[in-house]
Amino acid sequence: MPKTAYYIPIGPIHPALKEPIRVEAEVEGEKIVRVDVKRGFAHRGIEYMGMKRNAIQTLYLSERICGICSISHPYAFVVTAEKALGIEAPPRAQYIRPIIAELERIHSHILWLGVIAHEMGFDSLLFWTWKGREKVLDVLELLTGNRINYSVYMIGGVRRDLKESHIKAIKDAITYYWKFTEQMKEIILSDPVYKARTRGVAQLSKEMALKLNVVGPVARAAGIRMDIRQDMPYDAYADIDVRAVVPQDIVGEAKGDAYDITMVRIYEIEQSLDIIEYCVDNLPEGKILAIPNYPALLAKIRRTKGEAIGAHEAPRGEVVHYLKFDGRDGPSVWKVIAPSYNNINSWAPLLLGAEVADIPIVVAYIDPCMCCNDRVALLKTPEGKVLDYTYIHKKAVEKTRKIEKEVRG
Repeated sequence: MPKTAYYIPIGPIHPALKEPIRVEAEVEGEKIVRVDVKRGFAHRGIEYMGMKRNAIQTLYLSERICGICSISHPYAFVVTAEKALGIEAPPRAQYIRPIIAELERIHSHILWLGVIAHEMGFDSLLFWTWKGREKVLDVLELLTGNRINYSVYMIGGVRRDLKESHIKAIKDAITYYWKFTEQMKEIILSDPVYKARTRGVAQLSKEMALKLNVVGPVARAAGIRMDIRQDMPYDAYADIDVRAVVPQDIVGEAKGDAYDITMVRIYEIEQSLDIIEYCVDNLPEGKILAIPNYPALLAKIRRTKGEAIGAHEAPRGEVVHYLKFDGRDGPSVWKVIAPSYNNINSWAPLLLGAEVADIPIVVAYIDPCMCCNDRVALLKTPEGKVLDYTYIHKKAVEKTRKIEKEVRG
């Protein structure tokens, strides 16, 4: 008797999804036999708005691309703008920036641990991790004035300096999180229930990861040693020997599943603590802005023509910005690629053949941000006809199917 396939639509509004996206799955029994992932529900036109403002306004608009990792886009923006405009941030600012960025990485990874625990029904772990996350948010609020959307970076430096009281709070947090990560290893990585729900689930091979061009912890969990801080170091990262965290360095092999990505993120928290400690202990003296006031900076931007590509290793993976300046006080071209734009491509192959109960884990696996990755794309034929979104989506699905067939044989 032939099996009956059932159609399960998930999203764009669903309790397991914190942002709008649609996953359409066909299942036979509990097994997923076909899946399509549809995005495009959260486009806000931020790039277009940024090209209508001056560079300082666009910098703080970039912070709104993602609320959780809200330092990541400003970091990539200022690094790119400085390349394009020929501005170099003072050494002290180049050390303060990684401190803020790594504090944010700690809070983002702990938040992710709580979210994936929640998706598998482990709410005690959710509450415990989010309680631990409060400490780093308190420190960020002390340093910048905000728990989220810090508005602390500036083209040519940072807006706020570190005082002795700030450094003491940072060192106290470092001590706290060394103990907290040891507890996470014991409570999470050694927990038989967590291990049973994550080992072999959302398993991404190194071959598939390379074909899909995934980035960040998703790539590193598959054993790919890639990290912008390691491969193209910037600011104080150039003075630190940052080595990408991969499972084979911890347990000898990389399986690329949800357990491995949990392990990578926990060990990356420890790596962030080392980076913060180094930057605090070696913080140079001096000014924090290359150009001391906004009118002078805008005048410099109006006098300069240039373009550049810059990147920052965000908690979810590499954030890439492209900026072009042509004599206006703001960018004439601004393009952004966020890590979720790459990583969401892994959902279809990971879900194919999985159990229905594993859908929330697969979705949470990459730590997705829909607002980060949504773009409007227009394709034209050689005759100039604009192809609609349906055609574009069809081609994307065809490409995914081809990759699935190649890898799964």
